[in-house]
Amino acid sequence: MRRFVQINYGPWDRLDDDAPFVEGIGPRPPGARFYPPDMTREEFERADLPGKSSLYTLIRRDAAGALTVLPYHQAYRPELERIAAKLREAASVATDAGFRRYLELRAQALLDDDYRPSDMAWMDMKTSPIDVVIGPIESYQDALFGTKTAYEAFVLVKDVAWSERLARFAQHLPALQRGLPVPDAYKREMPGTDADLNAYFALYYGGDANAGAKTIAINLPNDETVQLEKGSRRLQLENTMRAKFDAILVPIARELIAEDQQAQITFDAFFDNVMFHEVAHGLGIKNTLDGKGTVREALTDLASGYEEGKADILGLYMIGALGRLGELDADKLPDHYVTFLAGLFRSVRFGASSAHGQANMVAFNFLREAGAFSRDAASGRYRVDVERMRAAVDALSAKILTLQGDGDYAGAKALRDSLGRIEPELAGDLARLEQRRIPVDIVLTQGRAQLGL
Repeated sequence: MRRFVQINYGPWDRLDDDAPFVEGIGPRPPGARFYPPDMTREEFERADLPGKSSLYTLIRRDAAGALTVLPYHQAYRPELERIAAKLREAASVATDAGFRRYLELRAQALLDDDYRPSDMAWMDMKTSPIDVVIGPIESYQDALFGTKTAYEAFVLVKDVAWSERLARFAQHLPALQRGLPVPDAYKREMPGTDADLNAYFALYYGGDANAGAKTIAINLPNDETVQLEKGSRRLQLENTMRAKFDAILVPIARELIAEDQQAQITFDAFFDNVMFHEVAHGLGIKNTLDGKGTVREALTDLASGYEEGKADILGLYMIGALGRLGELDADKLPDHYVTFLAGLFRSVRFGASSAHGQANMVAFNFLREAGAFSRDAASGRYRVDVERMRAAVDALSAKILTLQGDGDYAGAKALRDSLGRIEPELAGDLARLEQRRIPVDIVLTQGRAQLGL
């Protein structure tokens, strides 16, 4: 029990729709303690509080019971001062000038919650063989509004050889943006070309990054202003990726994919699908067409799920487009499609409480209804139809990009409610994976001993 609490960073199973596994604990608060547990959405929306929707504030009650705002850098001051001191200590011995500047600015950001200068410095950090990602970054834990971020950390070492192979793709982002299968208004924002793609070996995960499912790639910064000016960095965590491919994806494919398509399940296709998922975060639109704010602000609690869904499907679009440009082997597109389908089975097992799980469930049902794949009733195995998959990828891309650009919360909720569910047939197939004891995710063995310290 103690170990399972450590794995989940709490008493709720993150890979089982946050089901409580400690007797008497009750359901997980949607606001995850970022907000008072008795606060309603209506009360929050009525409150005239500067900074209430900031990524870096907690909502609390004062002595009179009224809502008040507490910045992270005040709420967690003792811990943040310790972390900032460690980052400055690391900066003092860093040999790469860009890495040193980033560490110094990130230390300051932790103490004042102004992360944009350090995000810019991180984007300029091109030559360091070591990377540290740290701070309140992702908002997946806030199921109430999808706004408040949770602290996490990664320690990474660059795979220089792989990174050199990936570097050339960033230059194609403007052309890929122009080619998106939507009207011009939904692709008028041009992504920055200062983005880069790199492969890393992950040495350490901490905080939100280590709670429940383990990410296999990073796409940051999330700041829309930085993305539009500088682009973003996509970090592929290849040792984590390889572990999930070998221990989870391949066994799933053996159970659920048509036997004559199993040869198309390849690590190269899995790596590409993950990589271009991260690249695709930089495509599409960040601000709604009505000029009233960002897509994140318009879609609130649905924003993360739709952003992950967009990245999944646009990643496949990009692979096809780059094949037509001669940058990828066009003959390998079926491998990417079949591997993607196997990847959907892997990801939907993360559950409806996960933004990735929700996104993959919508994609699975949309593609199924479009005839992109079929299921053989006798064998219970799935087969991809390459041509129908190609058309369905464009159709789903257009659907998601339009909902985001319009800031259409009602439409986004309706699509999620209609397609973001596991039907009995799929539930039975997923139960077969449980019976085969195929794990849902990996657990990391890490710490001072693993680092030789």
